[in-house]
Amino acid sequence: MRSYNPDLTPPWKKSAPVPEVPADRDLVVEEVTTGFCGAVIRCEAGTVTLEDRFGKHRVFPLDPRGFLLEGRVVTLIRPSAAPTRPTRTASGSVAVPGARARVARAGRIYVEGRHDAELVERVWGDDLRIEGVVVEYLEGVDDLPSIVTDFAPAPDARLGVLVDHLVQGSKESRIAAQVTSPDVLIVGHPYIDVWEAVKPSSLGIRAWPQVPRGQDWKTGVCRALGWPENTGAAWQHILSRVTSYKDLEPELLGRVEELIDFVTSP
Repeated sequence: MRSYNPDLTPPWKKSAPVPEVPADRDLVVEEVTTGFCGAVIRCEAGTVTLEDRFGKHRVFPLDPRGFLLEGRVVTLIRPSAAPTRPTRTASGSVAVPGARARVARAGRIYVEGRHDAELVERVWGDDLRIEGVVVEYLEGVDDLPSIVTDFAPAPDARLGVLVDHLVQGSKESRIAAQVTSPDVLIVGHPYIDVWEAVKPSSLGIRAWPQVPRGQDWKTGVCRALGWPENTGAAWQHILSRVTSYKDLEPELLGRVEELIDFVTSP
């Protein structure tokens, strides 16, 4: 006869089942024993790596009931090894699987600094490669008129320029007004720095802090948010939270799309 071994554990001592959640990239969870809270950046056999808002990484085992998701206990599991092919690029354009990069056009898009270039690449990189548009950065716009002259824009070699803090009466607006070529389009956003073009909600903050005049803006932001005063590490943290156009403010989105259209028009 088959033996019968009933479970005599009292109901109040039994652990309620918890949901299993794939450890997809950018999922934000809290490890139950340490309280470490961060976004998933890597999931390998048996472990998951989290990154907190300061850019610090911690590796944890995929233990049952090991994490909190929105305050609820969950078990993280390794995601499926065969993700579906995206149908849209990060900019929202229709993806073209297997498309080869076009030979670079004579036209260019210039942005002020490295962070601007990295953010544009992050969201519009696929589109730019298909269109053959190269993005370069200037390290500021003080010498923009002479840079434009050296570039020698023409109808078949148009130049688009993205400027930070392009508002009426600013130094940037006075410099931009000196460029009058019909084959150059200068547009800008109202933010002091391109950091601000990332939506606060994408970073888990309520708003970008107000930094007093005369203080380095990026350092002041780090200080106000309680981040280590390492602007390079802070930017990498910000950039890691940008996965698509939905993470950016409309004031930047429209201007970049405008520049791409300008330099690729026949």
